[in-house]
Amino acid sequence: MKFLDQCKIYIKSGHGGDGCVSFRREAFVEFGGPDGGDGGRGGDVWIEAVEGLNTLIDYRYKQHFKAPRGGHGMGKNRTGADAEEIILEVPVGTQVLEDDKETLIADLDEVGKRIMLAEGGSGGWGNTRFKSSVNQAPRRYNPGLPGEERWIWLQLKLIADVGLVGLPNAGKSTFLSSVSAAKPKIADYPFTTLVPNLGVVDLGPSTRFVIADIPGLIEGAAEGAGLGHRFLAHVERCKALLHLIDATQDHPEESYRMIRGELEAYAEHLADKPEVVALTKADALLDEQLDEAKAALEAECGKPVHVISSVAGRNVKPVLRQLAKHVTGEDIEEDDAPLSEDSEGWAP
Repeated sequence: MKFLDQCKIYIKSGHGGDGCVSFRREAFVEFGGPDGGDGGRGGDVWIEAVEGLNTLIDYRYKQHFKAPRGGHGMGKNRTGADAEEIILEVPVGTQVLEDDKETLIADLDEVGKRIMLAEGGSGGWGNTRFKSSVNQAPRRYNPGLPGEERWIWLQLKLIADVGLVGLPNAGKSTFLSSVSAAKPKIADYPFTTLVPNLGVVDLGPSTRFVIADIPGLIEGAAEGAGLGHRFLAHVERCKALLHLIDATQDHPEESYRMIRGELEAYAEHLADKPEVVALTKADALLDEQLDEAKAALEAECGKPVHVISSVAGRNVKPVLRQLAKHVTGEDIEEDDAPLSEDSEGWAP
């Protein structure tokens, strides 16, 4: 399945049904009079956030959605049928924007949340509505009101607690695969990750959070270089960021400075989120080299730096516990962490 996080669609609600001009004509019935019924209401267009979806790919192949028209009124004071509404199902975290891609219409950030995008037209009146003492045989009726139509944008922002940021090949996908059951593509070349990936971290019976891995950023991403910064929208809702930096490069502090600049260029509130910094691939360097890189990075960022190895599982748990503290607001004790794969569990 392809990942699609934004699309443009056309919606149109149904027109209301026309009223009817009719007169009762039956044998042996005196004073029949007008009996034209009203028209039915046109169908509404709704959008709803549902479970089980994580992409907008369904709207890649169909972009036009039109609700049916209401039924016309009929004789014998019969009202036309109301048209059925149509419901657009989207993943949780979808935002609905006007055609200018700036004006926010709705933010569907909860399961079951639904918004009416276009209201169906009201049905017209039949001639029965216009009878009076001075106009006993009206031949007037009202047509149904037209429905609404518009172009809108759907933009998906994944719901995650922690976002992974860093340069390409910084070890983000490897970290995600080592702490969760996610299976992102991992290779020894840049831009292996082309779409965001989600993984659930389990630190105990009551401590779970979701991590989002987005494609790596490069210098000039705010101006569209590389994959640009369009995927940064998927970490806007995160409560904390995990900034991973490759320890094997010559100047890790320069990489940190560049990524922070791209975050600030995208959105100031994104750069203000709580951040945990970690040097990855610690198993590829000597301790003296790691100490030197850690000291330079701490001097640049002004906060403690973790030194981890996702492959070997080195110092991964402390990073997860600190992230969990930002997410839940509570300290996670080391004893609450689940047993590792190589440890012996309980046996009868």
